[in-house]
Amino acid sequence: MARTNGKSEVEPQELDTDHELPASDEGEENPQSVAAEAPHARASGESAEVQKLRAERDTLLDRLARMQADFENSRKRAAREQQEFRDYALADAIKALLPSLDSLERALQTSGKQSDLRSGVELIYKQLQDALTKLGLRTIPATGEPFDPRLHEAIEMVETTDVPDHQIVEELQRGYKLKDRLLRPAMVKVASNPKH
Repeated sequence: MARTNGKSEVEPQELDTDHELPASDEGEENPQSVAAEAPHARASGESAEVQKLRAERDTLLDRLARMQADFENSRKRAAREQQEFRDYALADAIKALLPSLDSLERALQTSGKQSDLRSGVELIYKQLQDALTKLGLRTIPATGEPFDPRLHEAIEMVETTDVPDHQIVEELQRGYKLKDRLLRPAMVKVASNPKH
């Protein structure tokens, strides 16, 4: 018996050429060249997959950055709205007190002589004004000022040559601002000077 290295030897005449598989249509004639190209195909497939994963990662990172920016903007907007709410939460309460302030002003304008009642009204008016000023209430200057439709409400046009055109002649009701927000415009009479 002949010694072999463990491999069976196939003799050429034993091969069945009738049942052999046909060559591939892609023109790969040499099976060794196919085996040599397989690692390159695998490597290009892997690099395509890596590129696809990198593109997906970049897209997700971009979305994350945008979402973080949106969240930060929303947080800042909410903080600003809360601060504005705190700053102007008193607006309705102060608006409710303005008619009382107006009544006290009219009471002080009508009573001419000095009395204990007038002194009491003046004291109450001063205390109320001081308390509202501490909360941020400011009066809108009117008489002698040029008419500003954002701050004044014209009730009447008065023809006169004594003052320039569109200057406020008389304040009928005082206007107020709460910090920078208009609470009530001043009701005024405005000059109409045909010479200007």
